[in-house]
Amino acid sequence: MKLRHSPTSPFVRKVMVLAHEVGLAGRMEIVPTDAWNAAGDLAAQNPLSQVPTLVLDDGTALYDSPVICEYLDFLHAGVPRLPRGGDDRWRVLRLQALADGVMESAVAVFVERVRRPEDLRWAENVVRLQAAINRALDSLDARIADLASEPPHLGAIAVASALGYLDLRGAVGDWRPGRTALATWFEAIAAQPSLRATAPPSG
Repeated sequence: MKLRHSPTSPFVRKVMVLAHEVGLAGRMEIVPTDAWNAAGDLAAQNPLSQVPTLVLDDGTALYDSPVICEYLDFLHAGVPRLPRGGDDRWRVLRLQALADGVMESAVAVFVERVRRPEDLRWAENVVRLQAAINRALDSLDARIADLASEPPHLGAIAVASALGYLDLRGAVGDWRPGRTALATWFEAIAAQPSLRATAPPSG
């Protein structure tokens, strides 16, 4: 398997954390990819030209991160990180969707602030995106018990990846004040080997 990879993508990190957790990281060839490079070959494998994209040995490409994570979760014999059924499955999927929404909003803030020409930046859109992120964080802090899992389920992995990206890009500044439960939880999970091994570059 080949994983089209960017070290700062929170969606890539989610996939990589799961791969480390379930012992599959060594089975994936990491292919550094600039999804912004229009001349690259990523679009031939994923029409959306986005990372992560997982290319299987037969050439089939899987995208996006929820699909890749579910595929990987079926390849190992350990505890499923996405429950196969019942209320727990919907709880974990809901957490993943919330975390993915935080990531999408945070990436959009970064694009607005850094990628878009200054005279075309839309300040009101940044405020709207930041409000969505903050509502999601408040919800996670209020329902911290949903994140409790040993080993961590996919929802917890997604949330940890989202919080790490907020620290990397600063989309809402310091998100920790007023969210003691979430901050304490993140400090603990961030110390786990799978999170340490996938930490993005800080520059």
